[in-house]
Amino acid sequence: MSTVNPQPLWQPDPERIARAQVTRFQAWAADHHGAPSDGGYPALHRWSVDELDTFWKAVTEWFDVRFSTPYARVLGDRSMPGAQWFPGATLNYAEHALRAATTRADEPALLYVDETHEPRPVTWSELRRQVGSLAAELRALGVRPGDRVSGYLPNIPQAVVALLATAAVGGVWTSCAPDFGARSVLDRFQQVEPVVLFTVDGYRYGGKEHDRRDTVAELRRELPTLRAVVHIPLLGTEAPEGALDWSALTSAEVEPTFEQVPFDHPLWVLYSSGTTGLPKAIVQSQGGILVEHLKQLGLHCDLGPEDRFFWYTSTGWMMWNFLVSGLLTGTTIVLYDGSPGYPDTGAQWRIAERTGATLYGTSAAYVMACRKAGVHPGRDFDLSKVQCVATTGSPLPPDGFRWLHDEVRDDLWIASVSGGTDVCSCFAGAVPTLPVHIGELQAAGLGTDLQSWDPSGKPLVDEVGELVVTNPMPSMPIHFWNDPDGSRYHDSYFDTYPGVWRHGDWITITSRGSVVIHGRSDSTLNRQGVRMGSADIYEAVERLPEIKESLVIGIEQPDGGYWMPLFVHLAPGTTLDDDLLGRIKQTIREQLSPRHIPDEIIEVPGIPHTLTGKRIEVPVKRLLQGTPLEKAVNPGSIDNLDLLHFYEDLARKRA
Repeated sequence: MSTVNPQPLWQPDPERIARAQVTRFQAWAADHHGAPSDGGYPALHRWSVDELDTFWKAVTEWFDVRFSTPYARVLGDRSMPGAQWFPGATLNYAEHALRAATTRADEPALLYVDETHEPRPVTWSELRRQVGSLAAELRALGVRPGDRVSGYLPNIPQAVVALLATAAVGGVWTSCAPDFGARSVLDRFQQVEPVVLFTVDGYRYGGKEHDRRDTVAELRRELPTLRAVVHIPLLGTEAPEGALDWSALTSAEVEPTFEQVPFDHPLWVLYSSGTTGLPKAIVQSQGGILVEHLKQLGLHCDLGPEDRFFWYTSTGWMMWNFLVSGLLTGTTIVLYDGSPGYPDTGAQWRIAERTGATLYGTSAAYVMACRKAGVHPGRDFDLSKVQCVATTGSPLPPDGFRWLHDEVRDDLWIASVSGGTDVCSCFAGAVPTLPVHIGELQAAGLGTDLQSWDPSGKPLVDEVGELVVTNPMPSMPIHFWNDPDGSRYHDSYFDTYPGVWRHGDWITITSRGSVVIHGRSDSTLNRQGVRMGSADIYEAVERLPEIKESLVIGIEQPDGGYWMPLFVHLAPGTTLDDDLLGRIKQTIREQLSPRHIPDEIIEVPGIPHTLTGKRIEVPVKRLLQGTPLEKAVNPGSIDNLDLLHFYEDLARKRA
């Protein structure tokens, strides 16, 4: 593996390395905490996992984390699950997110963009004022530390204000995007029993208005714990009866009061995709998210006050929470509410240009869609301010790296990153001081002892294994909601290797320290003992212009055999004839392995995804194994349920 790409695609120049925050942090940590001054990032990373307590102490000092009461020690208990971080300390996440208001009051904290693509700023002082006003109103409504506050909101400034006001009072934030149907939202919010609900009357997407007032009415009926509903008139309608008006709650001139809460006090609840049952309600802490995101955004993404940070996301995906944390580093964050491809496929590049984004994040799928559509970002847009394009959601195929390098700029830092909702952060990805090799994530994150293990728990190098993390990370869940004995939490990550986090991805760690992600290990293709990630198949097959998208499933048969169908959603005007079938098989044979040529190639009307855009492999596998639809998948977690009937019918015919 390590010899596949001997030449890097991109190498940071000496000046860039010298000015990177991680370089300055290493020199400072060498002076103050015994970190290695030589050896660059690999030496710093080794120290950060070997001296975990000292590393995280250094992070809090470097970023001037304000503890209102001091901590007794950094790590009270190292065991996983149940690691205890900074016991005794109190602080507030929102206080840190608004610190730049004191020095840069009139500069933009937020740039809000809708489908007109015209950015509208919200200054630091205005953001702080609105948070102060809303936090006071939440307290007046009886919201106390630990109470849950929910948002059914698109990616708009009001969502950021509501999150920060909730954190300021010590409440627990949770949100869903307004394209989620009522059942999906209730599957999430009913678990946590919110006392306040922020809603819009609708949203705009793809040039159309989508009225959500009926859904909001259903949410109000089905959430009996609500004490207040706040109406945000995005489409200009009147507040429904009994709802409070957003502007009335955010118009006062009030200095925010920040509740000082314990380090492990819950900050927000995120949800797993919930494809096979109720979504897991994942709880992360104020302090854990604060220090993990400062490390990730400040050191790995190299963000600071001069930057503008744009990531295409919705409020139903962890990347929205990650984006909001850009405020912690004093960075201006860009909120885009609209379709990723409206009015044309180049939309996100236009937004990056108009907002002066320095770090632009998107999905690997969007990059590949631009490549297929013949978009030329570097030619058609002024992207001179963009230093880094980051991708996540699925592995960025090698062709995606090459396309970004060729079509955006040849000195572009390309950061493919991988983490999870479970930690609301990255296990591996961006490092501004390391080279980028095609198809590889640059390195494991600081403080993250990322390894690839075989089934017996032996570490592997240059071989495919399970993604594990052998030491605690501050942003690991403090618990799941409604999991009183912790069994669901334990079974999700710690049942395979006791005391070690197993994430459920296949990865390779190369001998140069870079990382390759091969897809989910629970949907891995295992032919005659040779394992391959589904992502490798998609990357090869979807290079063919006729293939819009694909889905590959490997199914163990009762007789000991193995059936591996490949489902293809074709581009308009294309037919699955013998020529195309032959080229699909030839592509897989030549680029991957003759063992992984599918047993059947089947045309489908579309590929089903979770609401956050991930292909659903395991539920389709269960359907094909004969599991009834209602048991194989949580209907509220799927973008287009009708597509699943195709696979259900196929299973019936095969049986």
